[in-house]
Amino acid sequence: MVEDKVEEVKWKGLGVNDHWQQMKGIMMETAQDMCGMTKGPRRHKETWWWNEEVAEAVRDKKIKYGKWKKENTEEARMEYKKSRQNAKRGLSSAKEKKQKEWANDLNDSECEHEIFRMAKQMVKKKTGYNWVKLY
Repeated sequence: MVEDKVEEVKWKGLGVNDHWQQMKGIMMETAQDMCGMTKGPRRHKETWWWNEEVAEAVRDKKIKYGKWKKENTEEARMEYKKSRQNAKRGLSSAKEKKQKEWANDLNDSECEHEIFRMAKQMVKKKTGYNWVKLY
């Protein structure tokens, strides 16, 4: 497959850099045809506290930020600051609400195994370069 594409290209009169770019293009195209392409890792991991209200507040904040940067007025800046505060409040209230729900669920005898799962996650989060685990 690569040989066919290499034979199609006219190599005469090309410099070293052009020659390299042609070869790179042929190899990349062939690899994509043979192997396909992936979309890559997910950008946004799903969080346990995310809901539609938080999403709407963040969306509004982003819109107001774009408006502020485009118009560059003090009024647009104040609107952005207000929407940013609303987003922070909405985020913290959603987190608090979910934490309370979670705590109530853990009090049930049916969810005792969840405590161990949560502890395991907490240990995983804290194991890093800056964290020393003491036994």
